[in-house]
Amino acid sequence: MKKILFVCVENSCRSQMAEAFAKIHGKEVIESYSAGSRASGHINEKAIRSMQEIGYDLNKHSSKSLNAIPDIEYDFAITMGCGDECPYVKAKQRQNWAIPDPKNMNDQEFNQVRDIIKQNVLSLIKRI
Repeated sequence: MKKILFVCVENSCRSQMAEAFAKIHGKEVIESYSAGSRASGHINEKAIRSMQEIGYDLNKHSSKSLNAIPDIEYDFAITMGCGDECPYVKAKQRQNWAIPDPKNMNDQEFNQVRDIIKQNVLSLIKRI
């Protein structure tokens, strides 16, 4: 199992959705984690609604900081466009997906970001 860490700023939208898609589509090959460089402590309501639309309940997730995840070397550390705000974590490979923060977007735009994240996760799984 490859250990994948998805990181964004608040761990309330992008990284949570990425972790969810990894759990949905990669549970046989990926052990997924997510965290925020400045975790908000809650999951964004739009993210919860957006994932409910596709049958996934983000209410079972929790927003956590980088201090709250295992201190291990991850196979992949995926940042979601937070640039300098994502501190270094131990990882064999790093990627920055440069995904815009959807928290202030309308529902349609938010769902477009969700779908981009899904496609990126599916591509990652295929490479693994």
